[in-house]
Amino acid sequence: MSTSRTAVVTGASSGIGAATARALAADGYHVVCAARRRDRIEALAEEIGGRAVACDVTDPASVAGLAREVGGELHVLVNNAGGAFGSDPVESADPEQWRAMYDVNVLGLLHVTQALLPALRASGDGLIVNVGSTAGRIAYEGGAGYTAAKHGTQVVTETLRLELCGEPIRISEIAPGMVRTDEFATIRFGGDQEKADAVYAGVPDPLVAEDVAQAIAWVASRPSHVNIDELVIRPRAQAAQHKVHRQA
Repeated sequence: MSTSRTAVVTGASSGIGAATARALAADGYHVVCAARRRDRIEALAEEIGGRAVACDVTDPASVAGLAREVGGELHVLVNNAGGAFGSDPVESADPEQWRAMYDVNVLGLLHVTQALLPALRASGDGLIVNVGSTAGRIAYEGGAGYTAAKHGTQVVTETLRLELCGEPIRISEIAPGMVRTDEFATIRFGGDQEKADAVYAGVPDPLVAEDVAQAIAWVASRPSHVNIDELVIRPRAQAAQHKVHRQA
């Protein structure tokens, strides 16, 4: 693969985003690492021979700056920036947390996709990979805000595929189940490490960021006529959202 092919990964400062940037770079892409934490993405970009662009996907002006940095052609866009905030039931949920989740998981995806579609189209062979979740497929107690946002991610992906049919752009969604990363659960529970650890307690071998990143790289490596509509990935220990094997 030629190093002239360019990929953008949002949320690249940690977790799945950072792992995806490394995986695509290993496959020969010049990777633009986009995230709010400049120090982290600069270190990552130096490591993989990519480029760091500070970007807040919820800010249209910041996203416009990312598009200027990318330039006229782009081959792969990985809309990975997202997150879950809180786990309260609907009755007592904080609307601001719901608003923040919709802002990053749905509107952030919209801002970045709108800004970079011209460059993807200009490449003549573009791919958009949206990082969703199994939470975008089933409801569970205490997760209404996040599941609503990730259902939004899924439906935007499906709609975009319909709207761009006939254009040289493929549209895919990766929907991971239980993935243990350094920050996701900790952020969700407001820094409560005990609650974050309890999510994975006793679970043998949950997914890690590299598992999801390898799946994204595989999707990107398919021939141009092959579209992987969606790919749901869970650890062996997780048969369903409510069915998780835990060791004593």
